[in-house]
Amino acid sequence: MKRFDARNRSYEFLARIHPFTAIQITEKGLDYLENYVAEVRDVIGYEVPLALDHFGKIAIEEIIKLAKRLEKFNIDWLEDPIPWPLTNQWKRLADATTIPICTGEELYLAQSFEPILDVGGLSYVHPDMLTLGGIYETKKLGDLAERYGAKMVLHQAGTPIHALAAAHAGVATENCLASEWHANDVPWWDDLYVGKMAKPLVKSGFLEVSNEPGLGIEDLNDELIKERVSASIPGIWEPTDEWNFEYSYDERLN
Repeated sequence: MKRFDARNRSYEFLARIHPFTAIQITEKGLDYLENYVAEVRDVIGYEVPLALDHFGKIAIEEIIKLAKRLEKFNIDWLEDPIPWPLTNQWKRLADATTIPICTGEELYLAQSFEPILDVGGLSYVHPDMLTLGGIYETKKLGDLAERYGAKMVLHQAGTPIHALAAAHAGVATENCLASEWHANDVPWWDDLYVGKMAKPLVKSGFLEVSNEPGLGIEDLNDELIKERVSASIPGIWEPTDEWNFEYSYDERLN
């Protein structure tokens, strides 16, 4: 519990969702964000997909204003703009813009997506396998989304184990489009595992999965993990009793 004391003191502030803070985007802010996206488009052109990452949940009126400004840039999707429990707002947003809407990295279990899919609020489901509930639950969500005509893109900002598990679930799912990968600038990322998989694991934006049983990882590089683990953690493969209580920054409304 000790390591969470400081965070607990600010929990009420951090857990308050943005629609209840009266934060608004000014015209100056809209101009700045539009110009920012325009500069990116100028660099990458229109043959490269461009998606807008996690927004952090802002008021529905504000995200609609921003979306309308950005439609001209042929955006692939707009991710996590409003709190996931506000089901009717997802429909309102989807009806107000031509940009496809995406959410999901904070949701647990495939069934949590169904209310938003049911009202037509999503074009993409975006699960994190570690949060959603594992390989089977990810596959189940992809199949659920397919029935609603929605695609799946995978949130993946973890280790090679996470990347390979997500990739296996993705290739087994008809409507899986892509997976995130955050380790391009981490030169030692591929050295975290031992196995027959070719390195680097991700080449030119693609990850090839093995046809053999398992993920393709035979062992982990404990020495490297010890070297890279946070100094606040006493050791690897130690008990984590401090996590045996409920704690979340989830923006639930109750």
